[in-house]
Amino acid sequence: MTQVPTKPQILQWIADNPSLTSKRDISKAFGIKGAARIDLKRVLRELEAEGHLQKRSRSYTDPYTLPPVAVVEVTGIDADGDLFARPLQWKGEGNVPRILMELKASDPAMGPSDQALVRLQAVQDETHEYIGRLIRRIGTNPKRILGVYRAGAEAGRIVPIDKGADREWHVPACAREGAQDGELVEAEQTGPKGRMGMPRARVVARLGDPGAAKAVSLIAIHQHGIPDHFPDAVMEEADAATPVDLGKREDLRELPLITIDPHDARDHDDACFAHADDDPKNSGGHIIWVAIADVAHYVRPGSKLDREARRRGNSTYFPDRVVPMLPDRLSGDLCSLHEGVERPCIAVRMQIDASGEKIGQRFTRGLMKSHASLHYEEVQAAIDGAPTDRTEPFLEDVLRPLYAAYDALKTARASRQPLELDLPERTIQLSPEGEVTAVAFKDRLDAHRLIEEFMVLANVAAAEELGTRGQALLYRAHEEPNADKLEALRDTAQASGFSLAKGQVLQTRQLNKLLNDASESDFAELINMSTLRSMAQAYYTPKHIGHFGLALKAYAHFTSPIRRYADLIVHRGLVAAHKWGDDGLSVQDTETLDDTAKLISDTERRSMVAERDTSDRYLAAFLSNHVGAEFTGRISGVQAFGVFVRLDETGADGMIPVRSLGREYFRYDRDAQVLEGTESGLQIGIGLRVTVKLAAAVPVTGGLTLEMLKIDGAVTKQFTKRRGKGPVRHKGKRVKKSTRRRSTK
Repeated sequence: MTQVPTKPQILQWIADNPSLTSKRDISKAFGIKGAARIDLKRVLRELEAEGHLQKRSRSYTDPYTLPPVAVVEVTGIDADGDLFARPLQWKGEGNVPRILMELKASDPAMGPSDQALVRLQAVQDETHEYIGRLIRRIGTNPKRILGVYRAGAEAGRIVPIDKGADREWHVPACAREGAQDGELVEAEQTGPKGRMGMPRARVVARLGDPGAAKAVSLIAIHQHGIPDHFPDAVMEEADAATPVDLGKREDLRELPLITIDPHDARDHDDACFAHADDDPKNSGGHIIWVAIADVAHYVRPGSKLDREARRRGNSTYFPDRVVPMLPDRLSGDLCSLHEGVERPCIAVRMQIDASGEKIGQRFTRGLMKSHASLHYEEVQAAIDGAPTDRTEPFLEDVLRPLYAAYDALKTARASRQPLELDLPERTIQLSPEGEVTAVAFKDRLDAHRLIEEFMVLANVAAAEELGTRGQALLYRAHEEPNADKLEALRDTAQASGFSLAKGQVLQTRQLNKLLNDASESDFAELINMSTLRSMAQAYYTPKHIGHFGLALKAYAHFTSPIRRYADLIVHRGLVAAHKWGDDGLSVQDTETLDDTAKLISDTERRSMVAERDTSDRYLAAFLSNHVGAEFTGRISGVQAFGVFVRLDETGADGMIPVRSLGREYFRYDRDAQVLEGTESGLQIGIGLRVTVKLAAAVPVTGGLTLEMLKIDGAVTKQFTKRRGKGPVRHKGKRVKKSTRRRSTK
């Protein structure tokens, strides 16, 4: 007879495997079969009656477990001066867990009955079960100011760096927190907002030199006008939000959906699951579930939250911070699909055949519970034969079926031939002080590609669903390159020894052939960058145009409503089309779709420029300690005033001024994108390999100034800052006249 596990064994299993807590999971773990299941059920009921377990739906959970983000209420300060709090949404029957609040010096003071949104970390301590770190006090929303502190005789003032600021801020001596004259500081308003005269503020963070690392992203936020402060009314709406019950939603809590994200992700807006299709008519096929956070339930059309989200358009990501589209109460808590927490979702069940083609789909509004929050690297390691304690329980029943479905989708992708650019993603790694410690390029794992393919499939399903139902929506459009950019790409390809078909309708498979031909050559990066530059900018539109880069007829953004307003519009369209509730696409939403499309296309570009500028500044700060060092790279651009070089090691872009190229005059050939020496005939064009010396790095602007040392391995000692001392004799790489066709940069 099978031995039923003891109560301590059951409790230990649930503690070690929080996402495998149903009676079926426990039975499978301990090999319980037949009549022994009755005994197991009796033991579980006893544990529940004793308060050790709490039954939710069909799962048993530790009632002492709290989600990673929660709203708490401060209970008081003990004799040692420690501040403690309790969770407001505690559902357990046991003792309410005690939370020790760890406040930073810049955090506001808190007292009994104050409420706050905190990030929780479980600990083993005699006096408390969790440590809470403040995200934001609820009910307070002081205005933040970024500016330069100016010291005075008795008090100081802050001069905002925002060009649109119309007043300075008074800082009493007791509120300057040691700020020195000329330092960049972050402060928050104190006192009534309607005070006459200069408003008061207190310094909450000293950022030091305005060109220092901690200031980089804040400067970009203000320079580009990215809203980084939520109005009080918006915060009040977010704070009033509460968790969702099952109601009329489909119960998806037993479906073993998991999230797979970067290891440092703070919010999780998509979860997935797959299994083999048991329909005999679809032999070798798969069922894929993609569940997305139901942001539409919380952000209603016309609400203050909605208007602010539309104004922001999207979240903006910097190496050291995120400027979110939604307040933390939603983006990091109620809308985030945290492990083991019930969350509302809009899910799609998709049926694909053995070749990866989608042959069916069904959308539903449900209530789910993520069974695990995993990151890309650990998922890939598990598939490659190195599972951990976190991934081992999911390897056979969840991860392998996901990869099996992905294998089928790869077949469909190969047939469709979307554009296959090979452009490694650069990551800037920072120390806790905000200093750049390393610049690296992310490895592209199958785990990344799996999630991308699932999200693309779900986005296609959403566009097709709404299009078939005649429901208005915002499409993600991408047009094919225009004639001038395509001709410039042909010139670059031909100058590099490759060719691009001409005289026929352009297809992505033709571009992929060019990319593949160049993949093993020294020109691979150049061809990839040139192909990217030839592409049109993707944008949002209510019109059904198609997506050239993905080789898709209908495409919409559906999978990231926490960080993109376009996805929220698609969610509302699905709610309206299926009559799931009164929070679907409103009449005003429909009437303003054109304006919304233009607005969020603009905010997307604004964020891209701000993120790029910030990366440039961080790279300049990182390289400022290497002035005088030599680097290799490739010429990425040519203008009349100089040559742009992309460095191999960091991917940073620097400029070689034309005045430093030699002792002769260099003529700029716009059509051929070449600088040519009038005396030596030396031609400097895009794609040439070079060795350069870093002459200057300016973190405030992100600018890098370089000096030319070698071209294609040939030493060019004659490159000096003086001209007029005779001709330069150097055999550089020449571009044949036959290749100098009309082109644009």
